[in-house]
Amino acid sequence: MSGEQELGITESKEHSTGDWYAEVVQKAELASYAPMGGFIVTRPRGYAIWERLRDHLDGWFKDTGVRNAYFPLFIPESYLEREADVVEGFDPEVAWVTHGGYDELEERLAVRPTSESIITPFIAEWVRSHRDLPMRVNQWCSVVRWEATETKPFFRTKEFLWQEGHTAHADPEGARDETMTRLDQYERLYEEVMALPALKGRKPPHDKFPGAHTTTTIETLMPDGKSVQAATSHYLGTSFAEAFDITYADEDERERTAHTTSWGISWRAMGALIMAHSDDQGLVLPPTLAPEQVVVVPIWQEDSEAEVVEYAADVAAELDEAGIRAHLDDRENRNPGFKYNEHELKGVPLRIEVGPNEVENGELTLVHRPDSENAVADRAGAVETVEEHLDTVYAKLYARAEATLEGEIRAAESREEILGTIGQHGGYVKTGWCGDEGCEEPVKEAIAAEVVMVPLDRDEEPVHEECAICGEDATETAYWARTY
Repeated sequence: MSGEQELGITESKEHSTGDWYAEVVQKAELASYAPMGGFIVTRPRGYAIWERLRDHLDGWFKDTGVRNAYFPLFIPESYLEREADVVEGFDPEVAWVTHGGYDELEERLAVRPTSESIITPFIAEWVRSHRDLPMRVNQWCSVVRWEATETKPFFRTKEFLWQEGHTAHADPEGARDETMTRLDQYERLYEEVMALPALKGRKPPHDKFPGAHTTTTIETLMPDGKSVQAATSHYLGTSFAEAFDITYADEDERERTAHTTSWGISWRAMGALIMAHSDDQGLVLPPTLAPEQVVVVPIWQEDSEAEVVEYAADVAAELDEAGIRAHLDDRENRNPGFKYNEHELKGVPLRIEVGPNEVENGELTLVHRPDSENAVADRAGAVETVEEHLDTVYAKLYARAEATLEGEIRAAESREEILGTIGQHGGYVKTGWCGDEGCEEPVKEAIAAEVVMVPLDRDEEPVHEECAICGEDATETAYWARTY
């Protein structure tokens, strides 16, 4: 009995979101806290989810001309300093290696906070002619940013997993198209794989990636009304190419400077996934990402055990053979109720219950994880039936997340309206904005909300003619929100 009590979630998502989230991550066996503050251990179930996210993106990248590579974890200080904006932007967060064994190093080595400064010099080596362009490389790796003061697994840790793509192009049009291609792929990941609707926009100038010309962003809203910066794609212009001498000979043998991009998504996406879909029973996952999509639970009495378990095992084997990730839970030392709770806690999207009645009638009882809706179906055609139910589960999750977003974008015309709306409802508030970073401070100081994005279209008319903070002419629309 004590084991069953320990298994369940004790915190409330609505009333103690932070504690609830930490409990779900640990009890669903996604991660554990490392002995060093600010770090986590990703457990096999958690890593399996990351692998599926990675594999979807990796395939799309390769379909659009990207090749994977790997660059050193350490970056010489002199390399980092060649792009002044990068140094200024990341300097407080850089972890430095000063000794190798007992010997002091001649030059400090940065533990990569991002890899522009180590990747770009090699792109400069590899690019000689317009025939070498576009060049597209990507790496899957970890980075370290020593800024995390409060650990929240996957959302904010000192070390985190991500991918970072880097490209060089002959002209700004090619680089801008690349930037949007990657942003569209991130949006596709959220909407088609993670069951989360997303908003696309640009970061305001003061919140761009250091050295970038334009930073585009995917933002997604959590049930508590906070926004998550879900992925970013940067048009870097020629700043990095000039710093690292990425030049090429055009068709007329004239020397030209390349235009570059970088783009990345981190395991913060997993944090958004967990936070958005899960509930007070535990983890909720879309079938696309769940390590086990279906669990088959046989329910027997002593006189029916053999035929019930055999029937259930045949169902699980047929699903597995069809490529559906199915698990047979025929443990004898756990009762059905315990099994139901455990698999709900771990986020298995669909449960199939098999008892003597199902065997006798040639049926299956299917139960959806998000809402416990159940249905009885014929045993014949089990694969098609399960696929339909998994699609339904995905649709339910997306619809619920979409409902969270719909109606959570409100307009305001003054600082007081911004504060009152976000304070009461959360979500996004859009206002006219003059573009001055100083106009963000009164809101940030009062309620820790900030401008998370502005529209992609620079020519889009502002939602209001005047800046909601200073009253000057608005140059664009600002989307305000609290953030993770």
